[in-house]
Amino acid sequence: MSIEFEDLNDGLRRIKLSGRLDIAGTESISIKFTNLASAVARRVVVDLTAVSFLASIGIRELITNAKAQQQRGGRVVLFVGDNVLSRGQDTGGHRHRCADPHVCQCR
Repeated sequence: MSIEFEDLNDGLRRIKLSGRLDIAGTESISIKFTNLASAVARRVVVDLTAVSFLASIGIRELITNAKAQQQRGGRVVLFVGDNVLSRGQDTGGHRHRCADPHVCQCR
């Protein structure tokens, strides 16, 4: 798992994650990600286009830091490509692609 960042201006930071956000991957970036994503109030774009797998622990890491940033008055936005596969999406071999999974009837 790798992590890169770029400050686009004083109030906007882009963080790019690459690899697998499974247990090992999440543990390897957790402290640095927290420092980059939620230590100071700002707008943060988290680029997940190079993440190949997203486990529940990775989702928890993203949500926890987004909530911390929100409490500071900032905001976190996730940019996700089609390549991200999570365990929840792959249950039973069916990759869920409905616009609103809460009202989906395809499962």
